[in-house]
Amino acid sequence: MNQPLSRFKAVIFDLDGVITDTAHYHYLAWKQLAESQGVHFDHEFNESLKGIDRMGSLDLILASASRQYTPEEKLALADVKNRHYQELISTMSAADLLPGAVAALDTVRAAGLRIGLASVSKNAFTVLGRLGITDKFDYVVDAATIARGKPDPEIFLRAAHELGVAPADCLGVEDAVAGVAAIKAAGMFALGIGHPFVLTEADVVITSLKEFNLAAY
Repeated sequence: MNQPLSRFKAVIFDLDGVITDTAHYHYLAWKQLAESQGVHFDHEFNESLKGIDRMGSLDLILASASRQYTPEEKLALADVKNRHYQELISTMSAADLLPGAVAALDTVRAAGLRIGLASVSKNAFTVLGRLGITDKFDYVVDAATIARGKPDPEIFLRAAHELGVAPADCLGVEDAVAGVAAIKAAGMFALGIGHPFVLTEADVVITSLKEFNLAAY
């Protein structure tokens, strides 16, 4: 009898930085928004927002502003940023898939495992559509359907529930510290995409999905 390819029953992927890289588009949109409020914004500041949802990122930016903002003003600013971001991602295509992404998804599918997406982006479905890979996922959880963003485990727990798989039987794939923390808090195995000295909580770290090997985890 052949051994199964994986001990897991589902793999749940993050989107940004794992399947595709929209970081530059987020950077441009946040930079324009921050500077319109008199806040200096550079790549280092942008890096500190990695894995944090839109309103959490906005709060960090506005903490450096010269005045306080009402909840209504914050919502309006977040909407301005999102409209700019949507304009930028409207040019995306399958060419924006990161190396190894499609092969990894196809490997998981061929192994008979369920595939989920856990993205804090409210534009996840738009991005998946532009990339042409919406049909590769059994279930997508985005920021519009959860109350708490990463590092809270809610998004990964929701994905596991909707996939019909126990959290302990899931492999989570993330490139952000907050994302890895969310995977571990959900009781899942964490595969980090990036650098081991950054993603210290991950069970295994690889540099990209080109190195994805389902049988090794």
